[in-house]
Amino acid sequence: MLVQRWFALTRGMLPALAARHRWPIRFDHCFMRVCLDHAFGRPWRTVVGAPAIRNMTGAELLAAVAVAERIAANPEILPALNRESLRLRRQ
Repeated sequence: MLVQRWFALTRGMLPALAARHRWPIRFDHCFMRVCLDHAFGRPWRTVVGAPAIRNMTGAELLAAVAVAERIAANPEILPALNRESLRLRRQ
């Protein structure tokens, strides 16, 4: 059930919101990156192997879904979350 919610948010809802809000990202893998990086507090690939969906624990997936839900509920936070994700990756 949680996996379906993850994909509904990152493949459907968030990309649909991207056009409406003119977000700097629009592809599902970009939303996954932002959500996973924020769920882990660092670039997700430093924590779990790819594909993340097959290698995360239930608690980790729940944290990533919570980030996606926050973005869906508060679209104005996406640009800042994306910038932070990119900054984490440059460190």
